[in-house]
Amino acid sequence: MATSLTHVRIVGAGLIGTSIALALRATGVKVTLCDSDSRAQSLARDLMGEHNGEDGGIEDLCIVATPPNFIAEVIQAELSRNSQLRVMDISSIKTKPLHDVSSIGFDLSLFAPTHPMAGREVSGPQSARGDLFQGRPWILCLNEVDPELSRLVRDVVSRCGAIALDRTVGEHDQAVALVSHLPQMVASLLASQLLAGQGSEIELAGAGLRDTTRIAESDPALWAQILAGNSAALRPLLISLQNDLSHAIENLEDEVSMAQLISNGQRGRAVIPGKHGGQARNYTYLDIVIDDKPGQLAAIIETCAAAKVNIEDLAIEHTPGQQTGLITLAFSAEDSSIVAAHLKKEGWKVHPSR
Repeated sequence: MATSLTHVRIVGAGLIGTSIALALRATGVKVTLCDSDSRAQSLARDLMGEHNGEDGGIEDLCIVATPPNFIAEVIQAELSRNSQLRVMDISSIKTKPLHDVSSIGFDLSLFAPTHPMAGREVSGPQSARGDLFQGRPWILCLNEVDPELSRLVRDVVSRCGAIALDRTVGEHDQAVALVSHLPQMVASLLASQLLAGQGSEIELAGAGLRDTTRIAESDPALWAQILAGNSAALRPLLISLQNDLSHAIENLEDEVSMAQLISNGQRGRAVIPGKHGGQARNYTYLDIVIDDKPGQLAAIIETCAAAKVNIEDLAIEHTPGQQTGLITLAFSAEDSSIVAAHLKKEGWKVHPSR
């Protein structure tokens, strides 16, 4: 008889563990939330409000939401409490935790490696959000996993609003090395160069620098484990990047080579999937000049809603002391002409962007 997901135990009250707890609680699942850090545990439980994650009974599923180096240790501790333990792992590397869990003799059919492809550069329960996983890919490596555990895992992913994507452990580690771990290293290396900058130089920093270094604020202790744990997949990518950087240095004064470098970057960015991990989309952008006064953004969003179009992305530029600002909205090609006409009719200053 299939087990209904009624009670989940989460070990690890960080950003991901607490966000999962909030999402599951919103669907009526009882959540027991614990952490070796009493401060994090207390804050996470308070965020959950009523029935705030305190211990109570044996769970249907245990989600281990700790840094990867501690997963096997946590499982050993949890086994002394629940001999029928079924584990869902959510770490961002898969090969090393699987090896570690195997080394303690735990039945691997009761260990479900998964990875929600969502997060923030700020860590801890204070950054948790119940909607963190909405529409985001959630990788499932369930080839050898017990069918009943697999069903419970898919239920968790569904309740969190994520999109389940099946991969092997090897496919997962190779993919995240490219789309997650390499960007983290590049952002951190770039941001570290700023330490040599002068104050008069740093004060000129704009959105481009902030965008490209945003994830450099990530947790050093956690990322040290992730990068070291996935070094086999990450090293070839770093060597390729090193080769490209050497080529760029050697050809820095060659405008043709520099144009090719920028062009390759454009082409690479264009293959990044659109929302919800779907096919990349070419959006049409509209620039809207607004007055510097309260309520302008809300009014534009209401106008778009009245036109029954979906805003795919949004950016705001405003210079202090300037009486106007610029809002750039992204739409599908078919929605763009509709909303442009509607906004102009309502008196907004609309300009096609790119």
